[in-house]
Amino acid sequence: MPTLSPNCVFCDIIRGTNPHHIVYEDAEYLGFLDRYPLNPGHTQLIPKEHYRWVWDMENADVGFLFIKVKRIAKALQKVFDTEWVIADTGGIGVPHAHIHLVPRFEDDGHGELPDPKILREIPDNEMEEIARKVKLEIDRTVA
Repeated sequence: MPTLSPNCVFCDIIRGTNPHHIVYEDAEYLGFLDRYPLNPGHTQLIPKEHYRWVWDMENADVGFLFIKVKRIAKALQKVFDTEWVIADTGGIGVPHAHIHLVPRFEDDGHGELPDPKILREIPDNEMEEIARKVKLEIDRTVA
């Protein structure tokens, strides 16, 4: 079992005590839809081992993480019919290494980089459907 922090919301998601719409999971990484999405399909990918920052991970693990990022980004491109997917490292809001993947659209209201004040309200049933489609596409996608 990976080392988890007792006071980390992402570690709670890994433990299964904070349910989210999971789109990807393997032994080392977990991908889920953001509850406060910048756009539909906004996904977060996290290591199952608790690290404060992506840059605290071993070099090889950072490489594996970004292989997963690419696979998820390719799936998001297909599901949302867009070539534009922003990927950035996180760690400010939640002190656990993570990557945000945000599908972008021509008229989505964001600038070159997503505006964190522009959040989308997406009903749970629609989030479930988005998760289903993204998961299905990830399963079909090779990085």
